[in-house]
Amino acid sequence: MSRSPRSTFLPLVVLALLGSPLACLDTIEPGEEQEPLPENDSGRRDLTFAFDPGQSNWSGGYSDFPIAQDQKDIQFLLERRTTPAGTDRQSSAQFVSSTNVSDDLFTFITQQVSRLKPNTPYALTFELELASNAPRGCPGVNGSPGEDVFLKVGASLTQPLAMADPNTQQFRLNVDKGNQSVGGANAQVLGDIATESEQCFNTPYRIITRDNRGNPLRITTDEQGKLWLFVGTDSDYRGTTELYYDIIHVVLEPS
Repeated sequence: MSRSPRSTFLPLVVLALLGSPLACLDTIEPGEEQEPLPENDSGRRDLTFAFDPGQSNWSGGYSDFPIAQDQKDIQFLLERRTTPAGTDRQSSAQFVSSTNVSDDLFTFITQQVSRLKPNTPYALTFELELASNAPRGCPGVNGSPGEDVFLKVGASLTQPLAMADPNTQQFRLNVDKGNQSVGGANAQVLGDIATESEQCFNTPYRIITRDNRGNPLRITTDEQGKLWLFVGTDSDYRGTTELYYDIIHVVLEPS
C-alpha cells in the first residue's frame, strides 16, 4: 500500500489519557479549512496514515475500567517505533501498549478529519496493517491474547473521550463502540488480533491485515464537514497487548 496519498486533518487533544503525537501524511494550509469546497468536489476522500517520521496529529487513550482503578497499572504507552524484527518490513509505526487488569479495557487512537461535505451521509471503508505477536489457539485462565482481543474501527461527530460514569463507577467511552466482541452505533469489529502462529510463548511478531470491505461504517458529517476517526482494541484478555499500527487506510465515500 502506498504511503504517499495526500490527506487533510486537524490536531487534537484527548482527555488526560494522552500519549505522544502520532503521524499524519499532511496538514491543511492556513485558512484552507474555511474555504468552501469546489462545486465539482465529489466529497470522496482516500486517506492513508503511515506514521512516517516528522508527521503527527493522532492521539490516544483508554476506557472501560473502574474509576477506583490505579491507572498506573494499565501501563498505557503510545509512541512511534520501527516495526519489529520478524515482520516483512522495517517502517515507522505507531506502537500502542496497555494492560487489562480488570477483565475489560478499550485502548484507542483517534484523529479528526475535515474538508468533507457538510451534513452528508458517508460510507467509510477501513483497511489496517499492523504487527501483532498474539498467538492463535492459546487460551489460558486469563483468556486468549489473540482471539479475546477485538480490533475495532469507528467514527463519530464528537471527539472520543473516556468519561467517568457515576452510575457504573466506570470510565466509559463517550461514543457508542459496543463492548468487546460486539460493535456499536459508532464502531465495527474487524476481527481479533491473532496471527497464524500457534507458538504460545515468545510468539514472533507478524503483519496482519483487517478490513471492513463490503460492510462500510456509515455516519453523517456535521455542519462543518468534519468527523473523528478512531481505531482500537476491546480486550477481554487479562494481560498486556502490544501492537504496531503500520498503515491505516480509510476511504470516505458520500452515500
